[in-house]
Amino acid sequence: MKPLVFALEREPDQRLDLAPLTPHVLNGKSAKEIAQIELQTTREKIAVGDIFKIRSGDAQTIVFEGGSERLDNVGQDLRSGEIIVEGDVGKSVGRSMSGGNLVVAGDAGPYAGSALSGGRLEIAGNAGDFLGAPLEGEIEGITGGFLIVRGDAGARAGDRLRRGTILIEGSAGDYPGSRMIAGTLIVLGPSGVLPGYLMRRGTIALANPPELAPTFVDCGSHELAFAGLFARLLRPESRGTAKLFSGLLNRFAGDTAALGKGEILYPA
Repeated sequence: MKPLVFALEREPDQRLDLAPLTPHVLNGKSAKEIAQIELQTTREKIAVGDIFKIRSGDAQTIVFEGGSERLDNVGQDLRSGEIIVEGDVGKSVGRSMSGGNLVVAGDAGPYAGSALSGGRLEIAGNAGDFLGAPLEGEIEGITGGFLIVRGDAGARAGDRLRRGTILIEGSAGDYPGSRMIAGTLIVLGPSGVLPGYLMRRGTIALANPPELAPTFVDCGSHELAFAGLFARLLRPESRGTAKLFSGLLNRFAGDTAALGKGEILYPA
């Protein structure tokens, strides 16, 4: 079956909320009906057909031809199926996803993967600040699923991570894994200051020696049983991650300024 295609006809002159353009919302709708869907904007009213050329297809696979940092909430509440973006996206891509596969070929703005609870979100470029983090007033960040960034991520990646796995193949900004509750955060490039700041539980694995807070306790070097299992599971997604988990790892427990049952790992 051919996918449902949205070809961006021009650069938007205002921010657009693309949350309605998901498989479970569009299933069974004609191209004419989809074109009339109104998008939430910052200034003037605009419908899907005003900004996209639509090519009919099976809504279980949606392709956006072209991207923009003004396209917000792409794939929000995705439950099943697949969304592919051939370009950049704005804020909150994949927010509240519970299933399916979402792939962004370009860069993503802040809060990518916020409130992710299932499925797979891949960003081929860079991601902004607060990757997978909760919005203001929310208690938890990601609670499940898999989020992978092939490029770099901004500050506070994995803030309040609860469950699931975040993998950053590039660098991360300051405070990666801040206030983590559980789950796993992996960074293969350099990371900023104070990873795991106020983390309670969970695992942060860093390929480069970090600048830790003094509230982390050195537990020595170890061959961890779970590391080999993790390496095998993630090898299809990232050979760098498999290499990170295949050797001897230094382990630091913390943050003892909080509950202190988390851990930060990096090569010995």
